[in-house]
Amino acid sequence: MTPTEPLADDVADDKVRRVVEAGRERGIAVEPVTFPEETRTAADAARAVGCDVAQIVKSLVFTAGLSPILLLVSGANRVDVTVAASAAGVDGLTRADADLAKRATGFSIGATPPVGLANDLPVLMDEDLLRHDVVWAAAGRPDAVFAVEPSALARASGAKVCRLTS
Repeated sequence: MTPTEPLADDVADDKVRRVVEAGRERGIAVEPVTFPEETRTAADAARAVGCDVAQIVKSLVFTAGLSPILLLVSGANRVDVTVAASAAGVDGLTRADADLAKRATGFSIGATPPVGLANDLPVLMDEDLLRHDVVWAAAGRPDAVFAVEPSALARASGAKVCRLTS
């Protein structure tokens, strides 16, 4: 699968445009790249981009009670909910279902970006993402991603960088 040209602002749909504008407001250049097919999983995205799966940012919504939290996780890692809850300073975390995740972020699972969310959410970022020069995150659609330097991503998303795995 080969990426298409970056989306022009006048071509991008509203969700992608929201991510581009949020990135600009937060000091990162979001240049979405689209693919002919959806890249809903980290493995799909890594194959499409041509990078290691560890460079893919999984944007996962969990809840602490009724409060949603966004976790930005390396595509090679699985969240340890006990470790993540401790990092978040809460008693426990539960994975949000698709409906709750969309209500909390404004985006579908597999398309959730780290910026441009519908609501302000606490964000935790997997420290393993900092091992890479560039990581790839969803750009608001299941067929669109963008490249970003991990520390810039942490700043732009307001993320607390921490261990999320055991």
